[in-house]
Amino acid sequence: MAVRRVLALVLGGGRGTRLYPLTRDRSKPAVPLAGKYRIIDVPLSNCVNSGVQRIYVLTQFNSVSLHRHIRRTYTFDPFSGGFVEILAAQQTLDNSGWYQGTADAVRQNLRYLQQPDIKHVLILSGDQLYRMNYADMLATHMDRKADVTIAGIPVADAAASALGIMRLAGDGRVEGFLEKPQTGAELDMVRTDPAWIDAQGIPAKGRSLMASMGIYLFDRDCLLDLLTKTDYQDFGKEVFPTAIRAKKVHLHPFDGYWEDIGTIRSYYQCNLELAGAAPPFELASAEAPIYSRARFLPPSRLDGASVRHSLVSDGCLIGDGAVIENSVIGLRCRIGKNVVIRNSVILGNDFYESADDLAADASRGLPPLGIGDGTIIEGAIVDKNVRIGRRTRIVNEHGWETTADSDRFTVRDGVAVVPKDAIVPDGWIPEPGLVKPG
Repeated sequence: MAVRRVLALVLGGGRGTRLYPLTRDRSKPAVPLAGKYRIIDVPLSNCVNSGVQRIYVLTQFNSVSLHRHIRRTYTFDPFSGGFVEILAAQQTLDNSGWYQGTADAVRQNLRYLQQPDIKHVLILSGDQLYRMNYADMLATHMDRKADVTIAGIPVADAAASALGIMRLAGDGRVEGFLEKPQTGAELDMVRTDPAWIDAQGIPAKGRSLMASMGIYLFDRDCLLDLLTKTDYQDFGKEVFPTAIRAKKVHLHPFDGYWEDIGTIRSYYQCNLELAGAAPPFELASAEAPIYSRARFLPPSRLDGASVRHSLVSDGCLIGDGAVIENSVIGLRCRIGKNVVIRNSVILGNDFYESADDLAADASRGLPPLGIGDGTIIEGAIVDKNVRIGRRTRIVNEHGWETTADSDRFTVRDGVAVVPKDAIVPDGWIPEPGLVKPG
């Protein structure tokens, strides 16, 4: 019953600049994942599977598609008392500006935390891929009589420079916190004995640093105290370090797949790993499925295509002689004959074109929605509703790390990206005269 008194807040309001151009027209949690999901489905599914049924999603930038997806997907039995509701940034008598950070976003919505039947508040990120039972985290919190519990995962030294690392006492209490340590001396300040990690039932495997996952469980009154008595704007950099000094903060150890999908490179790699022969995160789970919006789409049709180590979503039409390897194919993809797609993420389409639409495309000299015959796509991300003509090459052949923005081809983190709604004509190739390196 204790989990019924947990309120979850999913933070999904950031600009997502490192995921641009995928976040040009949508918020980061609304970015498609693994063909048929959106990133926001991960924390929301974890909540549902954990018995946490009262959930607010805090949004701000480019949030229309995110709102639409949540509204169409997450509807609870009216007798359960469950809900998933949007808290968008808005002007009120008390607040007149945008959210200034993760903590400020929660501060501007404190009235929703002050309901009498709320005892604990779970703070989650809207841009991570992992599977966790939050009821286990609540059990750790209550057993330790903690004011704050934070989920942590053991990492090796090489990964620490991009994470916040905790210093722990022998009983699991968090005594210190160091953001993105860079030197060996800094790492030694926050190192955890591998034998202690083994004793928690987690094989250390040479890992001796405990990184914050950005998942926090607060006693409701403790959170209210921390936010009303300070003007801190960020949980990870300000609120959590303050809580360590003033409150009883404990670790909830976790050892499973966890990926922060914050950049084009991490997004690209994460999707390809999910498509691999031995994915580190299994989408199919009888006990804890990942939920998403139900769509009434036909099965995908493959006419003489060769597909290896790939995910193919519903409603696709893949032509004769097409070769798809180590790739993710999204919803409603139309892929022509003899197309080659390798190591790529194709996000799919939001709609089908009718015969009249196709005739109109031809009359205007536009490629139809989808990927034309003979096109080659390698090492790329192709966003939604893209029209790619015949015999084009969507490949970063020049080894650019980044390029200037283009309406048909951009490179970020070494990954070629075709932006949403782009039109790529027949025979197009990204040459230096067309796209200048940034």
